Amino acid sequence: MIWHITKRELYDNLNSLRFALTTVLLFVLMLINAVIHVQEHPERMQKYHDATTASVSALRSRTDLFSIAQEGPGNLYKKPSPLYFCAEGGDIFLPDYAYGISRVQIANNLRAFWSLYYPGAFPNIFNVRPDTVKVDWGFVIGYVLSLITILFTFDSISGERERGTLRLMLSNSVPRHTVLIGKFLGALVSISVPFTFAILMNLSVISVSSDVHLGADVWIRLVIIFIIAILYLCLFIALGLLVSSSVQNSVTSLVILLLTWCVFVIFIPSTFASIASGFSSPMAYDEYFKRRNQNIKELKEEYVALLQETRGFPDKKIQIDSEYLAKGTEQEERLSQEQLTQQIAQIQLARSVTRISPVTLMQHLLEVFVGTGFERHQQFLDNVQRYAREYREFVTDMDRADPNSRHIIGVREGMSQKPVNPESIPAFEDEISLSRDFNAAAIDLFLLILFFVVLMSGTYLRFICVEV
Repeated sequence: MIWHITKRELYDNLNSLRFALTTVLLFVLMLINAVIHVQEHPERMQKYHDATTASVSALRSRTDLFSIAQEGPGNLYKKPSPLYFCAEGGDIFLPDYAYGISRVQIANNLRAFWSLYYPGAFPNIFNVRPDTVKVDWGFVIGYVLSLITILFTFDSISGERERGTLRLMLSNSVPRHTVLIGKFLGALVSISVPFTFAILMNLSVISVSSDVHLGADVWIRLVIIFIIAILYLCLFIALGLLVSSSVQNSVTSLVILLLTWCVFVIFIPSTFASIASGFSSPMAYDEYFKRRNQNIKELKEEYVALLQETRGFPDKKIQIDSEYLAKGTEQEERLSQEQLTQQIAQIQLARSVTRISPVTLMQHLLEVFVGTGFERHQQFLDNVQRYAREYREFVTDMDRADPNSRHIIGVREGMSQKPVNPESIPAFEDEISLSRDFNAAAIDLFLLILFFVVLMSGTYLRFICVEV
């Protein structure tokens, strides 16, 4: 009986104008997405390759251990995701690099070691054109597909009630849960079929391009993304059935669903994020530079005062120089890390508040498995900080390996004078981990499933009580 009801729903949907329009719309949007990605991805990868090559060449042009230790690794670039076409994730507003550089001058001939800096991203400075909607999978699934689902389900039960066919169906001793499951499956298949074919067309266009390489790991992520999209689709089908079974006519059902869609898909993600951001204000760049300059001023004054005691004691001066170099580097990195921590806290607060919206949960999940957005940026920052530790350990180990060195890090006279093999200098590699992505997605995935279960349970309870 379930299959009979499902087939009837499928037949009605396949012969409707909305199915034809849905198919055309999804194919057009996915084709646009594929063409744009095929054009932009090679340029994005070439830019990344040129930048990383230049950075590694500059790093390995040094053979002096002191210069390697003081100048730092230079720019460290975030690797672009091959699945950028699935979800941009606001990457344009996130910096695509961090850098380690020495820029604290303690005295005329004394400069602190390098420290990590995390620059901001200000795309509007370079682009004065108005913002446009990115036609990625996140937009198609989050906005277009959810709206299409509403148009397929708003009259699933209320329409049957208006025509009198629901009373006729239930009078034949058909269990109500059978009717509900059949209508759910009918809507799911009706929408999933054009969506699946549109995705296959999209991936076919992208994969045949010689400039785009999709490896095995990428295909695994695509399967996960497709499952998330189907789960999101199920959630809105449950919502449509819930409202349709709660009202007397289709017009009222459509109005309520459209208002609900506007609130949870459009209003909450943008408005709640703005409100939440106001409760947490990270350190502004003016304040950052003010505190930085104050730290440098105090450090210089302390150093000059102690320098008077080292006259005639060169060994003592070397020790003091090393101590204040380390102190200056530590202060710089601590201040930079403090600003970064405050910025991350503000973003996490906004993301937590907007989790009430299903589209936000879906976007977060897509970004995690695509390798874009905030979670990806945090992985990049962790990679940068791990590499910074590795780089510093390399300098220390090279110095310790030289028995002629005085092992006073930070001062040229106190460090090893042996030339360093440039190939032995560790290079930065930005990698993402699928296991870590699952950990990052756990909460959002649980909430998305929970929303679906709650809505489906509410639909069942409402439908078994409906009067026909």
